[in-house]
Amino acid sequence: MPNINRPRRGSLAYSPRKRAKSQIPKYGSWPEYEGAPTVQGFAGYKAGMTHIVMTDDHKDSPTEGKDVMVPVTVIEVPPMRVAGVRAYTSDTYGKHALTEAWTIDLDEEISRRISVPKNHNTAAALDAIRQAIEAGRVVELYALMYTQPAVLTGVPKKVPDLMEMKVAGGSMNEQLDYVAGLLGKEVEISSIIEVGEYVDVTAVTTGKGTQGPVKRWGVQVRKRKHARGGKKRHIGNLGPWTPHHVRWQVPQMGQMGYQQRTEFNKRVLKIGTNGDEITPAGGFVNYGVVRSPYVLIKGSVPGPAKRLIRMRPAIRRGEHVVRTPTIHHVSVQSKQG
Repeated sequence: MPNINRPRRGSLAYSPRKRAKSQIPKYGSWPEYEGAPTVQGFAGYKAGMTHIVMTDDHKDSPTEGKDVMVPVTVIEVPPMRVAGVRAYTSDTYGKHALTEAWTIDLDEEISRRISVPKNHNTAAALDAIRQAIEAGRVVELYALMYTQPAVLTGVPKKVPDLMEMKVAGGSMNEQLDYVAGLLGKEVEISSIIEVGEYVDVTAVTTGKGTQGPVKRWGVQVRKRKHARGGKKRHIGNLGPWTPHHVRWQVPQMGQMGYQQRTEFNKRVLKIGTNGDEITPAGGFVNYGVVRSPYVLIKGSVPGPAKRLIRMRPAIRRGEHVVRTPTIHHVSVQSKQG
């Protein structure tokens, strides 16, 4: 018998494959940034996919300078509002929220997500953060921002999604002045991300419920002679006799999908405000018509239509160069089948 070798099926790096705690993705790290203070992230809702025709501007590409067809994901990105600022301190046990300041100019819908602070003195809270900064206790500042799904027709909900966005650039006092000036105001994606830039896209993937080891881990379907009792989609055994327990590396049935995943270095090909120029005839499947500002991301993005999508500047950017794409055509042909 030949010695057959092949890579194992199903990466163990994503174990345990359990359902995400929240549909709002969370970031544990942010890219380094030097420059004027800014917010390092934005969020929108996935509408669907289409394709465009653009000039290939990648250096040394076999099709450099030629027109190529590129699949793109459409994300509807209405303006986000800044609800507050949160200061973090650090000790031997890690980072901890120290204090925060909220604006009183909040939308009515945000009260359906959180308990809105009452009788909150924003100026006093900002002074407390500034004093903590001068005392050297603050290590990071985050803007508390929320989406506005009520202005969309493709997302069937009104309750905003609240999340933290890292504030970077300049000194800590400059960061505080910057985010204090944004309290209660709307932020556009064009002020944070530019066309041609590379971003990291994070979302909760499409849930597929409980699946067996063949679909979940990619194990081989058993041959006729090895399938005792007609059980072809079972694994051969649960592991060795020693140790006397089933190891977690053994592929078994369980939850598949609905897990947070991040795709690195996705290129932003277009940011627009007129949804008619990218909405296909009949609207996007399971979404509808895009009426708010939108962004086109090269390639696919995790999650189904209507899913919340978070974006941040690429943390593994490397030698990427920001080039403004030249788009000649956007397909608006019906995707209804």
